[in-house]
Amino acid sequence: MKLAERAKRLRPRTWIIVGLAALVVVGGGTTWAVLSATSSATAQVAPTTTTVAASLETLEKTIDASGTLAPTVNESVDFAVAGTVTSVNVQAGSTVAAGDVLATVDTLTVQADLLAAQATLAKAQATLASAEADDDGTDASAAQIASDEAAVAVAQAAADKAAAAVGDTTLVAPVAGLVTAVDLEVGDTVSGSASSSGSGSASGTGTGSAAGGTGSGSSGSSSSTSTAQFTIVSTDSWQVSLSVGETDVKNVTVGDQVELATDDGTSFFGTVSEVGMLPSSSSGAAAYPVTVAVTGSPEGLYDGVSVTASIVYERRTDVLTVPSAAVTTDADGTSTVTVVGSDGAETETAVTVGETSGSLTEITGGLAEGDQVQVTVFTPGQGNSGTGGGSGQGGFSGFPGGGTLPEGFDPSQMGGAGGGQFPGGTTGGN
Repeated sequence: MKLAERAKRLRPRTWIIVGLAALVVVGGGTTWAVLSATSSATAQVAPTTTTVAASLETLEKTIDASGTLAPTVNESVDFAVAGTVTSVNVQAGSTVAAGDVLATVDTLTVQADLLAAQATLAKAQATLASAEADDDGTDASAAQIASDEAAVAVAQAAADKAAAAVGDTTLVAPVAGLVTAVDLEVGDTVSGSASSSGSGSASGTGTGSAAGGTGSGSSGSSSSTSTAQFTIVSTDSWQVSLSVGETDVKNVTVGDQVELATDDGTSFFGTVSEVGMLPSSSSGAAAYPVTVAVTGSPEGLYDGVSVTASIVYERRTDVLTVPSAAVTTDADGTSTVTVVGSDGAETETAVTVGETSGSLTEITGGLAEGDQVQVTVFTPGQGNSGTGGGSGQGGFSGFPGGGTLPEGFDPSQMGGAGGGQFPGGTTGGN
């Protein structure tokens, strides 16, 4: 009987002890999971301390934008006289110099016109000479001479035009560059209604505007290109048409330096040549056209490629800087750095900071060039990836093993009411 009573007394205690053991196990499993997660996170950003010298640097303020590359010169070249094409000397892809012959038309008609114009001119000149010889000083003679002089002027203009037409039967390249389109064959008849013309930089701007969606520029450019008998673009002079937001354009001025890059990694430079005054708002927000003239003659550039740009609108040289990670700023705004002496001694030093540019902070007081400051950086590392024992720790599996609790850790801050809810289950027995 005593044995049975003793057993009854022991059973609740045994249950309580097992319950405590379960609580410890579950609690241990949760702690392990929390700590291992903390350890893993810490390992992923392991701190590294080094020293860096305060140095003089160049700080820049920039505006990022994107746009389209285009040749500065985009010439549409057409015959200015009518005739039948007798030769075509280039094809798309040909490189030409200014003055190179592109094509010719027959000269029979224009030569006949020239001879007729020259004959008319000779007759007018003879008539004038006769009137001058017969001048008797009267008003009538003066009037006749004036009339004959006018006739000579008209005949001379006609003869000059006819001579120019003969010259126009040979079509030459107005600029050096790359022939990008040829819409002409031997035997074709040209009307001469379109004169040879070059759009120059305006054509480049129009091409860029097409990418930016302005519309008006692209209309003129595409129209002239589609009807041109020859199209020539420069290969040694380029420009970029950018679109800059209304909040940034006020900082952009003509002459600003620009760093440029294509999608394939080709880097080059330029300067702002024009800032447009009329905005476009095709995307909902007002943006202004900015034209950048590419400096030099970089290779590997192509018409129409996308370009990213960094417009440098402010540059300061010889600015004393340290890595921003070296500067600690208190709640009251006091900034300090840890200066490391030649003997390795560390001294917390108050500094006055200026502007921040990228990963650098300007120091306007408290440091000198060459002072060594301590920098703590966090670099990716490899955390503990082991999961051994996880599945047996209160059902918490799949967490990395190891780690220690952070100072001040309070398990009650985990999820659940009253601090009793832990990830993966509840504490205590039921």
